[in-house]
Amino acid sequence: MTRRFKMLVLVVVMLLITAGGMVVVWAQHDEEEPVTILGTWTAKQAEQFETVLRDFGIPFRYQGTAAQREVLLSQVQSGEPPDIVIMPGLGELAEYADQNLLKPLDGLYDPREYGAPWKSTGSPSEHVYWVPVKADLKSIVWYRKGHRPDDAPAPMRSWCIGMGDDGASGWPGTDWIEDLVLQRAGPKVYEKWALDTGEVEWWRSAPVVTAWEAWADLLGQDEKAAENALLTDHRGAPDGNGLLFDDRGGCTLEHQGSFALSFYRDDAEHAGLTDSAPLLPGGGDRARAHEVTGDFAALFSDRPQARALIRRLASEEGQQKWAERANVFSANRRVGPPGDAVEREIARRLGKGPRCLDASDVMAPAVRDAFYEAVLLTIARTADGQDPDIPGLLRDVQRVQDAQSAQGVDSRAAPKRVCSTR
Repeated sequence: MTRRFKMLVLVVVMLLITAGGMVVVWAQHDEEEPVTILGTWTAKQAEQFETVLRDFGIPFRYQGTAAQREVLLSQVQSGEPPDIVIMPGLGELAEYADQNLLKPLDGLYDPREYGAPWKSTGSPSEHVYWVPVKADLKSIVWYRKGHRPDDAPAPMRSWCIGMGDDGASGWPGTDWIEDLVLQRAGPKVYEKWALDTGEVEWWRSAPVVTAWEAWADLLGQDEKAAENALLTDHRGAPDGNGLLFDDRGGCTLEHQGSFALSFYRDDAEHAGLTDSAPLLPGGGDRARAHEVTGDFAALFSDRPQARALIRRLASEEGQQKWAERANVFSANRRVGPPGDAVEREIARRLGKGPRCLDASDVMAPAVRDAFYEAVLLTIARTADGQDPDIPGLLRDVQRVQDAQSAQGVDSRAAPKRVCSTR
């Protein structure tokens, strides 16, 4: 709209208000409207992200929420999705792409700058619907510096565990199951399970069943600790420095991704990390692979300003600024690691294969949610002194997965690979 037309609209509205009437003006997007972005980063990390975006010179409005999937679904259903969404759930993004709600990112970034398994692995003729703008390492355990654990399975009393989350309670538990499957069975089996190839079933495949049983046995060592885990936020107390430093019952280890550094705040410099494999129930001598995750940007709008912002954020320059401002990690191969020794070690492991994407992030949302629920029921029943009924829980998840498969929908956008050896 021209400035003269905007002034005319304002005058008409004022005249109608003066006359006691009411008017609703619907305005379409124009070049001066900010690009709307929905992400999961809040508090300090949101502020750091917004600082990076301001350098791009593109007006924007960022909303950060831990309840992102609920907020996004509500906005999509109301017909007012954000221009850009940034989220870890590739299975969820694939569903939106299959519904023709996402716009292709073809030509907005150079896929060669991004390493597997974060980058799209489809054929050159297929559209690309997301780009990783942040990467994180899992399959690690945090400890307080000066108290490095022995390379042996740790008892339940040693673990700082919190299942709570504003939007998706239970995912820290799925990380345990996923890591156990990965370390015990290896990347090939893990990938077949995550992609629902039909070769690895939830309730009849030993790698999944034995991993789940091992985790339930660990929880059963201390029913009170299991109950506390169910009632505890994975980030720790709102005014604390993360579970590892909140002095929760003397626990000394935390099975958590590299993003835990943001929870540790001022105590981050006192945190050390090691591979999770030897410390898990029935742990092995070394890590067979590392589970990794990412935050992926996707477009619901084809506005030039939104496309320009994606282009800037996914570029080597944009990723380097983001890494330096917030001490986060990038899947862009050309971006150097953040500063201190721990961050350099995380970056080294992120760049070294084999690596596998978080399985629940890749799964269809209905299956992922059933996975979350089964994990929470395992903890709740164990904390109450009951048999968790693992076969029954896994049959329930399998039913959800079978129902998804029975729909006969072959997702064109879903990831084709989960693990990478390089």
